[in-house]
Amino acid sequence: MPLLRVHLDSDRTTARRVLHLHQEGRNHRESQEAAREQVWRQGRTPAGDPIFVGITNGRRNVQLIYDVEVYSDTVP
Repeated sequence: MPLLRVHLDSDRTTARRVLHLHQEGRNHRESQEAAREQVWRQGRTPAGDPIFVGITNGRRNVQLIYDVEVYSDTVP
């Protein structure tokens, strides 16, 4: 199944917390749900839970990066 990469705007504090949770093997449910909602808004159907990839290191705009598996029949 294809993967869709999702970038979510965040602040530095939240991004660090999400990264720390990921390193502990845990998930940040709020950002996972936001990634899933972004996939739905793009007209695609998620096939599984969003997978945390990392964060950007922008000076002002930090983003959380997730890969979300989508059903192939929903990919344009």
